[in-house]
This record gives sequence, structure tokens and C-alpha cells, in this order.
Amino acid sequence: MARLHEIASGFSFLEGVRWHEDRLFVSDVYANSVISATLSGRVDVVADVPGMPSGLGWLPDGELLIVSMKDRRLLRLAHDGSLSEHADLSGFTPWFINDMFVDQSGRAYVGCVGYDLMAGAEPKPADLLCVEPGGSARVAADALEFPNGMAMVHDGATLLVAETAGHRISAFSPIGNEGLSDRREWASLNGVDPDGICAASDGTVWVADSAHHRVVRVEQGRGVVQEISTGSLHAFTCVMGGARGDTLFICAAPSYREDERRGTRDAVILAIDV
Repeated sequence: MARLHEIASGFSFLEGVRWHEDRLFVSDVYANSVISATLSGRVDVVADVPGMPSGLGWLPDGELLIVSMKDRRLLRLAHDGSLSEHADLSGFTPWFINDMFVDQSGRAYVGCVGYDLMAGAEPKPADLLCVEPGGSARVAADALEFPNGMAMVHDGATLLVAETAGHRISAFSPIGNEGLSDRREWASLNGVDPDGICAASDGTVWVADSAHHRVVRVEQGRGVVQEISTGSLHAFTCVMGGARGDTLFICAAPSYREDERRGTRDAVILAIDV
């Protein structure tokens, strides 16, 4: 039976992990940096983001989009390593922006937190924003309960959004420039706090359960069908990748809170063949 093993360690708190060009890319949030990691454990800093990085994704031309959480901007990393503003999203929300999914056309979906998470405020509904490849932005869906990790399934016909405070995964039908439609519950996740998610090849979705030291595999309409323990660490984001695409990478840490994580270096990247 495959077992979890450690790929790399020494991070503050990791979010937005992606597999791209045979490497992992992930935001080391409280270290204010985006890093890449190879399967052999080599780690390189890709970009410094003083506003705290989170969600990641690529434009069709290969430039990297990075969510800057605190100043609520979407940044673009050019091939020459320079950073510029792709979109200013501060007018849409007074609180952090967070995770992101970028589709094949370069359209970026960005989740708003909607309340003062770090101060322990009560969750409030928040918007999911859509940023077009040219940088224009709009509200794609409203009144979500902490929109967080996202994934595309059905060959891009369905966008899945983890609603952390709603304990569910919601589905939308992307319809190009006209936005999102047909909002529906894809899976109810009572007892799960879904954070980062990623699609598996069989139509299920892997979900980092940020409250319960595990990742779970979720099937549409059925909910949890499998779980993998992450031991003493909480799982916050995950992605499928590796040479054959059958390795699940999990980013885990003791907690997510800035007052507990900034200055620490015990977050890790784990892997398991599934």
C-alpha cells in the first residue's frame, strides 16, 4: 500500500499548490513568496509577494498569475521575472482575497473571504470574482459561504467551488463572457471543512479537510468515499501531478493563523500515489 512521504519542508504556511511543467508551484503565504519544488526536493523562490500570496494559475502565454491577499490584487509574473498588476480587486471586498482557478482561456476565478477571518469573526457570505484575460473584473457568483479551492471537471464544462463555511462543494456551468450559471450542490460535506481541492481522473475530487487532519476523496452526490490521514498536521491544499499524473501532493501545517505561523518553518509538502 502506498504511504505518505515528505517531498519538502521548512515552510511557513502553504496555499494554492499547482503542478506545472514537472514541478510543484505553491505560495508560502507568511514568508511572502511563491516557490517551486521538484520531486527531488529542490526548492526555488519564484516571486516575492509582500501582500501575501495565495492562489496561482497560468495565462495562455505562460505568464503566472498570483493572488496578493492583503492588498486584494491579482499580479502577473512575466517571463523576465518582473511583477505587475493584472487586476485591482480591492473595490469588490474589504477583506482578503484567497484561492484562484485559471481556466485554459486565461479567465481567473478568485474567491473573496468576506469577513475578518484572522480576528475570528463570524463567517459572512462572499463573492466569487471573475477576471478576464485582459484584467477586467466582475462578480461571477454571490452569497457563497467562504468560496475557497476550485477545480474544473467534465472537460471544462463544470466549475467546482469549495464553500468552506458551507461544508459543501457547489457546481457552476461556465458560459464564457456571460459568466456562471446553473448553481447547484455537487456534494454535501457535513463534518468536512473543504479548503483546497483538485480533480482526479475518475471524476471524483480530492479535498483538503482543513479542520480534521486529512484529505478526502469526494464523489458527486455521495460525499466522502475515501480518506487519507495527514497525522498531526492539518491539510490545506492539494493537487494531482507527478510523472503519470497519479500522485496526490498535499500541503500541511499545524495551523493556518498568521499569529501562529509567521516566523515558523514546519509546514511541509507530502505526496502519495493514489
